[in-house]
Amino acid sequence: MMEFQHFALALSQFAGISEQEIQHAQPFWNIKHFAKGEFYNVQHSICRHLGFITNGVFRSYIIDDNGEEKNIFFYSTNQFVVTFKSFINQAPCGYHTRAMADATIVCITLDNLLQLYKTSHAWERFGRLLAQEAFNVAIDRAESFLFKTPEERYIELVSKHPGLIQEIPLYHISSYLGIQGPSLSRIRKRISRR
Repeated sequence: MMEFQHFALALSQFAGISEQEIQHAQPFWNIKHFAKGEFYNVQHSICRHLGFITNGVFRSYIIDDNGEEKNIFFYSTNQFVVTFKSFINQAPCGYHTRAMADATIVCITLDNLLQLYKTSHAWERFGRLLAQEAFNVAIDRAESFLFKTPEERYIELVSKHPGLIQEIPLYHISSYLGIQGPSLSRIRKRISRR
């Protein structure tokens, strides 16, 4: 039950959802545990849940034509994990999402979320803010490759996912940044000297 309390506090901060509205919605949300390596969503399947991470780390990735995994997104504690386009449209997703460590989420199906939207303006506001956040994450990710250096992308990653560097292998970080391991080592060395 601690997971739901953690989630309720985050909802209050994110969308101003009252304790009464959270209690009303509690039956619609479920707690789910993932073991390290377990899939949240498999490529070409439909994302069935919107999840809030109470602890753990997930990554979304593709496998390129050479069989190499390319990380697209990381999701960590106090963030939502979802393949948003697949979830909203109930259409197959273009990439895998997988737990990188043991994780716990509080999750909801699209049908239940839509039902909450119908019952409360606060939950509708939550949906609007969530859509805005998903849009911003996608645009920030695309623009970071256009306008930022690998070092700037690394600094941004560390600020958005504190502790991530200690939790996952560095080759995943390199993949996410679009650089090779030795380049990441040089970036980290430069930053540590500052």
